Amino acid sequence: MAFSSRFLVLVAGVVASVNAYVGPGVVTGDTAVHDPTMCKDSSGTYFVFSTAPGIAIRTSTDRTAFSYLGEVFPDGATWTDEYTLTSNGNLWAPECHYDGSQFWLYYAASSFGSQNSAIFLATSSTGQPGDWTNKGLVTSTASGDSYNAIDPNLIIDGSTWFLSLGSWWTGIKGTTVSSSTGLGAGSITNLATRTEASGAIEASSIYKYGNYYYLFTSWDVCCQGTSSTYNIRVGRADSVSGTYYDADGVSLLEGGGTLVLETHDAIYGPGGQDIFEDGDGPLLIYHYYTSDGSFLGINLLDFSTGWPVVA
Repeated sequence: MAFSSRFLVLVAGVVASVNAYVGPGVVTGDTAVHDPTMCKDSSGTYFVFSTAPGIAIRTSTDRTAFSYLGEVFPDGATWTDEYTLTSNGNLWAPECHYDGSQFWLYYAASSFGSQNSAIFLATSSTGQPGDWTNKGLVTSTASGDSYNAIDPNLIIDGSTWFLSLGSWWTGIKGTTVSSSTGLGAGSITNLATRTEASGAIEASSIYKYGNYYYLFTSWDVCCQGTSSTYNIRVGRADSVSGTYYDADGVSLLEGGGTLVLETHDAIYGPGGQDIFEDGDGPLLIYHYYTSDGSFLGINLLDFSTGWPVVA
């Protein structure tokens, strides 16, 4: 009986370790964000852009202590009002790329549950509030389309600029844009579809590690405080346009997706993720909820097994 008890304790410990998640890395200051994206400029300053009226900007010199800097568009973005259906509404899920001299910022305008949606691009040489030029519309959708043009994410694959996007409906799509202007969306490629939960998949982010492209998505429901059920999934492919498969060999076009991070301990609904490569490796940038609100999560990703593990 003593042997059996020790064996059960050992098994329970193994199961607990398999299901355990590393908590968000330590960050301080103003970290109350939704749908964060991270860039680092040539001086080494980290910029975090996130969903807000005008798009919120936070900065850090050490990737730990963050301060609120202001908004990309402090005077509003009137060209988005027809999509947000209000004046100076929330601009969603920005995506940042810094090329060594200029910030490229994709962002979405819509309203909850609507396909009246658009993705725009803005650029800046400084990243400072108000010092941005709106470059125009990238792509849009309307009611009755098969997908929803929000949640943009850019990956630069050699000379190809590839933008993934999409939320619910028929899932995640991909398209090329001009490498010189960042505009001019091309034909649409299907990347991932959720076959259950009413198609609850969004917030795509593609990252290349080694010979594989990894497509991260958020499943289930965002933005419900501690009732949020967001969780982060992944699949990988040999090319940026897919086909992506999960660790069990299920195509992401058929509902596949390997779990990366989910609600654990007092961390609820992690998602809205971006992948940023820094000097110490690839980082998972995301938001999560506690009873106090929504906050910035930063964790290293370990790809040593061929699949990303939160470290």
